[in-house]
Amino acid sequence: MTFEGALHYGKELLQKSGVSDYELDAWYLMEYACKMDKSQYYLHALEEMEDETFQEYELLLKKRGERVPLQYIIGVQEFMGLNFKVNSHVLIPRQDTETLVEEALKVLESGMKILDLCTGSGCIIISLLKHAGVQVSGTASDISKQALLIAKENAKNNQVEVEWVRSDLFQNIMGTFDMIISNPPYIPTEAIADLMPEVRDFEPLEALDGAEDGLAFYRKIVGKAKEFLKSNGYLYFEIGHNQGGRVAFLMEEYGFRNVKVIKDLAGNNRVVCGNLPAVK
Repeated sequence: MTFEGALHYGKELLQKSGVSDYELDAWYLMEYACKMDKSQYYLHALEEMEDETFQEYELLLKKRGERVPLQYIIGVQEFMGLNFKVNSHVLIPRQDTETLVEEALKVLESGMKILDLCTGSGCIIISLLKHAGVQVSGTASDISKQALLIAKENAKNNQVEVEWVRSDLFQNIMGTFDMIISNPPYIPTEAIADLMPEVRDFEPLEALDGAEDGLAFYRKIVGKAKEFLKSNGYLYFEIGHNQGGRVAFLMEEYGFRNVKVIKDLAGNNRVVCGNLPAVK
């Protein structure tokens, strides 16, 4: 089979399997299997693909057809212009979360200490340290040992130094910070069954399930954050699109000021942030 024929085969197979981005995914899997870019493909499109290579490509297609996320198959996801290793122990970094990082970058100043709770792949803290433009330091925690192994590897690959702590939220955290940032689990338990198969069946449940109303982790973090934040310290959250008002109210109840709900590029509420009053 030619490369062109194989690509057409891949698109048809994924389309029949219900994969929404079947054309793109068929290409990305070919690129991965054949180690070729678009220019190389167009040069060799009508040439025969080696049987061994086609078999590998077909195996990847079948995995994607079973709705295994593309990123878990190829093992990497781009976020904030950086590459992050991912597997089934961590959530796949999403473009929506770039809004959280971009907003937090606006207030970073030299010497700040940042704590990232529920770090997963480490994409938030690593991106903040990489793009800060000033000297800041970072600590990140996760309850999952496997997630921290991935995060450590991502930090090394992106040449960033982070202090990693295995912790259930603040349980093993020491010291105080200028910013706490988190993308915690926020999907209501009953809504998980309605998620896309790629998310529901393959991404780690503990990184998705925010309990009955999706707000359990926000309550826990906001309730303890003041003990770990310095005077005028910032708290930044990613939220679900319909959680902005409730999380903002919760932060205000616990004494946070200048609380804002910020939309992502799609126009959905995505970030809630605020800061503690400065101690005079």
